[in-house]
Amino acid sequence: MSTESVLRQVSAETMRSIPGGEIVLRDEGTRTDWKVDVEAFRLAPYPVTRELYHAVRGEAPGGPAGPRTPVTEISWNEAVRFCNLLSRETGLQPCYATGDDPDGPAVVCDWRADGYRLPSEAEWEYACRAGTSGERYGDLDEIAWHRGNSGEEVRDVATRMPNAWGLHDMIGNVWEWCWDLYDPAVYGPYRVFRGGGGFDPPRGCRASCRRKSHPTFRIDDLGFRLARTG
Repeated sequence: MSTESVLRQVSAETMRSIPGGEIVLRDEGTRTDWKVDVEAFRLAPYPVTRELYHAVRGEAPGGPAGPRTPVTEISWNEAVRFCNLLSRETGLQPCYATGDDPDGPAVVCDWRADGYRLPSEAEWEYACRAGTSGERYGDLDEIAWHRGNSGEEVRDVATRMPNAWGLHDMIGNVWEWCWDLYDPAVYGPYRVFRGGGGFDPPRGCRASCRRKSHPTFRIDDLGFRLARTG
């Protein structure tokens, strides 16, 4: 497939328009809730694939997984840099100003820019739920690759049922980096990732499940999904 064809995967026509609203987030460790207003934005219908990552970067990490599987072993820092590269490749304004510190303290997001970025944690959960209020937006086996049905492999994107807003793999297959710091007072630079992965039991595959790690962290079931403002 040509680079041009691959880049069409993230064209304005393929990004899903997510209406504005509000979401109540919950940290189960501290048992605290907080409400966040979410403005309308756009979100990719599935995580960044190895095919797309390779088209932009000229390489994709990891082993012999297929081109339509989510790219994994990507750190938060690398996901941010990818967003800027893809924005420039497609003639959009990059969202991020970056620095050299691996902790990522100098990374700043311009939320008004029209380029690609990571979703905020509130955007992610709001889009995942798509108006629902339960643990998931559907039956786990129908919507997600998880420990019970994945064969402990990352699977091709968009092969499970989407939610009501046309988003696939929000639950299961791979965890997805978000923009947010998890709890800087306790965990310093650690960033949030969401969604559960193909190696996780049902408890890890819930709309509200939050995990975190250092911006340099890489693992074989952690990828990311693209968002755009407006």
